[in-house]
Amino acid sequence: MSLTLLLMIDGLRPDAVASDFVPGSSAACPNLTALRARGVWAEAARSVMPSITLPCHMSLFHSVPPARHGVTTNAWQPMARPLPGLIEAAHAAGKRCGFFYNWEPLRDLSRPEQLAVAYCRNNSHDLDGDARNLPVFLDLLRAEPLDFAFVYFGNVDSAGHAHGWMSPEYLRQAERTDALAGRLLAALPAEARLIVMSDHGGHDRNHGTDQAEDMRIVWLAAGPGIRSGVTLTTPVSLLDTAPTLARLMGLAPHPEWEGRCVDEAFAGA
Repeated sequence: MSLTLLLMIDGLRPDAVASDFVPGSSAACPNLTALRARGVWAEAARSVMPSITLPCHMSLFHSVPPARHGVTTNAWQPMARPLPGLIEAAHAAGKRCGFFYNWEPLRDLSRPEQLAVAYCRNNSHDLDGDARNLPVFLDLLRAEPLDFAFVYFGNVDSAGHAHGWMSPEYLRQAERTDALAGRLLAALPAEARLIVMSDHGGHDRNHGTDQAEDMRIVWLAAGPGIRSGVTLTTPVSLLDTAPTLARLMGLAPHPEWEGRCVDEAFAGA
């Protein structure tokens, strides 16, 4: 069983993890920088509108914009015209999927009885929450044979709301999260493929607009079959994540998904 992993760092702006680290204006993120050097970094990756956490995640997992799935705030509602998302497609193909997160509204990203394992400790607003949860995540990842795992870190977003995006406190939280990401990456099997991304950025102490600071996101892929040390300048949308993860798992994208597989990230492209 080969693991495909999606690591979400909520609210992480790509200029916070610039490869040319500048003290005071970016964070020191050696683990994400090293991953970028051995994988594919999408320079022009963008979120969806509204650039808010739950609408972004619904769009990510269902590959349609909020206008299609209908979730436009952080309050979930059923889709008027349901379509299967990535987890439903994986479950139908016999894949074992797991969710590990610390913001409880994410429970609605898939329908009941689709996940083999799910763990939530609702502490994303506690700036130590990601660090307290990671050991549990790692234990469950070791114990559960999974084809796909979604790991969510919420504390960078919380630091942005509390102190402001790109503030010293926000950058320090990004550095702490990079260290946690390093521990997670070190625990993965060598054959694991992964996408590391954010759902939105932010400005001042908020997000949700269509301005560049909110809409630009981190998006990078690495692992066997992924090109190494490549920066993509072609546009990549948050909607493209589910089709790309589907290819990594050997699944066909659902015909109603509106994103595309980022084929140029794969070896031989």
